[in-house]
Amino acid sequence: MNDTKIPDTATAPAEAVVRGDSTESIHRARKAARIFTDHLSPAPDPALAETLVLVVSELVTNALRHGGGRYTLRFSAGPRTLTAAVSDPDPALPRARTPDLDGATGGFGWHMVRRLTEALTVTPGPGAGKTICAQLAR
Repeated sequence: MNDTKIPDTATAPAEAVVRGDSTESIHRARKAARIFTDHLSPAPDPALAETLVLVVSELVTNALRHGGGRYTLRFSAGPRTLTAAVSDPDPALPRARTPDLDGATGGFGWHMVRRLTEALTVTPGPGAGKTICAQLAR
């Protein structure tokens, strides 16, 4: 699946959407986050833009690994916030795991996302799945 819609204008995009169902789509999601922040006016601080990229990378990776193997990612921005919302088909709530310090099985992503975001919500839907909405202060 390769369904990426990113505006190519210099004005602030109201919303951008990326869909993925493979590990290759993680790169597209990160690229979409960079393009999204690059087209915001005023542009967010570069460190904030990179934080959004990291949060997006973790959320879509988790959706692929633990959320049913596909996702829809939506970006939006307000005067004081940047938001990434990732929907997947699995209704199970994310759970924090004890990180594997030997590097074999991960467990760092959800902890990182919780620490990097201003607000983090998990809501049912669409359909039988869930949507994780991560908000960062601008």
